[in-house]
Amino acid sequence: MQRNTVVRSMHDLGLAMWFGGSLMGAVGLNGASGAVSDRRERTRVANVGWSKWTPVNAAGIAMYLAGSIGLLAANKGRVATQKGVAGNTIGKTVLSGAALAVTGCSRMLGAKIEQAGDVPAESGVEPCAETPPDVAGAQKRLRVVQWVIPALTGGLLVLNALHGEQQRPGQVFQGVLRRLLAG
Repeated sequence: MQRNTVVRSMHDLGLAMWFGGSLMGAVGLNGASGAVSDRRERTRVANVGWSKWTPVNAAGIAMYLAGSIGLLAANKGRVATQKGVAGNTIGKTVLSGAALAVTGCSRMLGAKIEQAGDVPAESGVEPCAETPPDVAGAQKRLRVVQWVIPALTGGLLVLNALHGEQQRPGQVFQGVLRRLLAG
């Protein structure tokens, strides 16, 4: 039996960072920015938080992608021969691509808001009447996109669980038998 602990850990930890960070940002960071008393500082507070998170998020995404490639290489035989594994792998690939695209879109929208400087707003993703129109448009799009990322990465977590369930029964049997014989 071959173990893939390093690439599996990279895959799972990277995906956890991507999912958890995006969900916390949407709920916590963007939500908390609306509690800042000065309306002109609300976007700055959200932007500073996202700027600090971006390198960590990029590292998590890179870990996830490297782990995904490693797992695909390690399980290419299962993908080719075990019913259902190829379909699940294709589904994960499509969702990964969509999550990457939406994450990139989110970063571009965030950069547009950040470049505007301190503008009045209800929160980092909610404009007010005094918000400049171009910033308000970016905020409105970002307000939707912020929820798409955890939805897509959450879908990846579900497909990852399915991959775990698709492990070959023969591998489980061999592991149980070895444990019984060892004692």
